[in-house]
Amino acid sequence: MKSKKSTLRVLGWMGFYLLLSAPTFFMASAENSNSFVIRNARIFDGRRVLDQSDVWVSDGKIKAVGKALKTPSDVKVIDASGDTLLPGFIDSHTHAWGDALKQAEIFGVTTELDMFTDVKYMQQVKKDQSEGKHLDIADLRSAGTLATAPGGHGTEYGIKIPTLSSPAEAQAWVDARIAEGSDYIKIVIDDASAYGSHRPTLDKETLKAIIDAAHQRGKMAVVHIGKQSDARTVIEAGADGLAHLFADSSPDADFAHLAAAHRVFVIPTLTVLESVSGTPSGESLTTNPSLAPFLSDDEIANLKRPFPKGSTSLNEKYAEETVAQLKAAQVPILAGTDAPNPSTSHGVSIHRELELLVRAGMSPLEALAAATSVPAAAFHLNDRGMIASGKRADLLLVKGDPTTDILATRDIVSVWKLGAEEDRATYRAGIEKAKEEAAKAAQAPPPSGSEMSLISDFEDGSQAAKFGTGWMPSTDSIAGGKSTGETKIVDGGANGSKHA
Repeated sequence: MKSKKSTLRVLGWMGFYLLLSAPTFFMASAENSNSFVIRNARIFDGRRVLDQSDVWVSDGKIKAVGKALKTPSDVKVIDASGDTLLPGFIDSHTHAWGDALKQAEIFGVTTELDMFTDVKYMQQVKKDQSEGKHLDIADLRSAGTLATAPGGHGTEYGIKIPTLSSPAEAQAWVDARIAEGSDYIKIVIDDASAYGSHRPTLDKETLKAIIDAAHQRGKMAVVHIGKQSDARTVIEAGADGLAHLFADSSPDADFAHLAAAHRVFVIPTLTVLESVSGTPSGESLTTNPSLAPFLSDDEIANLKRPFPKGSTSLNEKYAEETVAQLKAAQVPILAGTDAPNPSTSHGVSIHRELELLVRAGMSPLEALAAATSVPAAAFHLNDRGMIASGKRADLLLVKGDPTTDILATRDIVSVWKLGAEEDRATYRAGIEKAKEEAAKAAQAPPPSGSEMSLISDFEDGSQAAKFGTGWMPSTDSIAGGKSTGETKIVDGGANGSKHA
């Protein structure tokens, strides 16, 4: 069936709403170890390196840090000789739903700063966290619904969201987000022209009104931008941070000074900018022997997938130049991945982002800080991001020395959230089993009813399909188009059949 405005297709994958509501696939619990000490580790505490030191954890918090700590004889000892202990990573730009937070923690990300998700999902996760649940998934902070113009970026994903058309709507809009539980306000300023497309976007007056409304309620305003001109507009409007850098032009000579003067932080998302520029940034992660066994087939496929090519003018090197300029001006740089966009995946992509930050001119220590202490300070998360007495025991133990070789973050030994060790072995076994079952299914005979390639004949008056997940309209809205589609059963079909 085909119409002028849309094409109908059978989907073999879960839709966005189903992902939002899907139960967590891997439910292996992580029991909270009451007290243990990690000995003889090289420690990056979020700012500096401590050699051959110990960390004592008790009741989910760091009790003490130092050399040869004296602990009771019944405290469990973990020998980390030759390994490096880091604060759990903070991914400062994600979009979480489904199993995202579980995937994140497996790869050492113990906190995700979500920049747009389903409000009900956000509320449920945060409620569970407040009740002491979910020690085996990353902690969540979220913007909830983002601020965008009617038809603007953020409206193309199938979730109906409240949009803004004028400055007069700003305070009520912000207040509604705070009532829903948003931790900060996310705004979109991007007309998609950098990607060879077009979308409506907020005007300068409405942008400024939303930022002011957020500040009026004590909330930060973080703004998605697409071009360098957008970034300058946003900074001058008083935003607290940029979500993304630009890849449309080399940075102006004064760009970093402008950012520094306005005290903004920047989340470059080099991983996704590399993908937008045409290179599947996550592909190298899929062959890493320490990471690949923990990746599902779907994650591997997405890590290898670049963005659809819309513009040839984008170049990730512009963003890397800008990172170097921002570093020289001492502008806070935060590591964020924008997972799960094409070429990214939750948790694992932070390791590529750190690699790209170093390639852009940051030292390994600076890159590690960008994923730990710097985002903790920028988002006022005073209980994490550092290995120090009284902080959360959100920890990542890796082999080797990532303070000199950033690629060493990938060889993970253990992950703890609030002192509870993640059961990575069970997770890996679940991944392996799923892959084995998928391989068997690929060798199985085709579904009953598919011998003549018949999916549906509509003779019973319904849109039921013999396999797959059924029929649904597929329009070009995700690419910025305005087409619409509708499915409807009508009387009278080809060759004397009842319906079409």
